[in-house]
Amino acid sequence: MFAQTASLPSSLRVLPAVLFLMLVLPVLSACGYNTIPTEEEKAKAAWSEVLNQYQRRADLIPNLVETVKGYASHEKEVLEGVVEARAKATQVTVTPETLSDPNAFKAFQDSQAGLTSALSRLLAVVENYPDLKANQNFLALQAQLEGTENRIAVARRDYIETVRVYNTTLKTFPSIIWAKLWFTDNEPFQNFTVAEDKMETPKVDFGAPKQGG
Repeated sequence: MFAQTASLPSSLRVLPAVLFLMLVLPVLSACGYNTIPTEEEKAKAAWSEVLNQYQRRADLIPNLVETVKGYASHEKEVLEGVVEARAKATQVTVTPETLSDPNAFKAFQDSQAGLTSALSRLLAVVENYPDLKANQNFLALQAQLEGTENRIAVARRDYIETVRVYNTTLKTFPSIIWAKLWFTDNEPFQNFTVAEDKMETPKVDFGAPKQGG
C-alpha cells in the first residue's frame, strides 16, 4: 500500500495540500486573518505620502529663501533660521518600517514643527516688503507653498485615520487573535500628537497689492 502511494505522480501527492489550503484560506480571511497586514500596508502607504509632501515643502525652501534674500538681505537671522530648520528637518526621517518607534517619530515631528515655525517667521517678515510681495517669482513660490501646506494637512489627516484603524485591529476581536498567535511582531504605529491649534500651517496670504478704486 505504501509503495502504491509513493508511486503516485507528484501532482496527485500535493493535491490534498492544495485542497486543504482552498478550504482553510477562505476561513482565515473570514476570521480577519488578512485584516492586520492589509491595514498595516495602508498605514505605511499613508506615511509615505506624508513624507512626500514634507519633502516637497523642503524642496521649495531654497528658492524661497533666495528670492526673499534679494529684497530683504538684512533679515539675516530669520533667513538663517529657515535654512537651519530645513537642514534639521531633512536629516530626521521615519521609514515605514520604523513607525512604531516613539522616539524617532517625536524627533521627526519636532523637526517639522521647527521648520513650520521658522517659515511662519519668514512669512511675517515678508509683509514688510511690498516689492517682494509683488515679485512674480515670489508669487509663484507662494502658490506652490500654499498648495504644499494644504497637501501636508490632507496627508497627515489620512495618515492619522489609517493608523487609528490599524492600531485598532491589533486590540479588537477577531483580529486580536491573529495578533497574539501569528502577527506577534506587529506593534502599534505612532501618530501625530501636536495639539490642533499648534498644527496650523503658516498663513500664506500675501499676493500682489490690491488695486485701488
